Amino acid sequence: MYAVFQIGSKQYRVTEGQIINVEKIGVNVGNQVEFNQILLLKCNDCLQIGYPFIKEGKVIAEIVEQNVNRKIEIIKFRRRKHFRKFQGHRQCFTKIKIKSINSYNLNN
Repeated sequence: MYAVFQIGSKQYRVTEGQIINVEKIGVNVGNQVEFNQILLLKCNDCLQIGYPFIKEGKVIAEIVEQNVNRKIEIIKFRRRKHFRKFQGHRQCFTKIKIKSINSYNLNN
């Protein structure tokens, strides 16, 4: 069984027990979160597609970690012009573990 759900403008395909990194969510480590914007649910032979979302579907996950990714260096350089610009960026992320995928209309 897997589900495709949306957080902000990004979509993720997950199964139960999977650990993924998503954009930062303002919830403490150890708490559970519920995602209601489910686009697709697949179980054995059944496929349920939302229009745009599945109303009764939800994905329950637990917050495992809040951290930042490694630094991305941005370098702008123009040769022979004495122009150099260095910049860095570290994106925040939340690591979540998928506990369960639920849908009331999905036939098993």
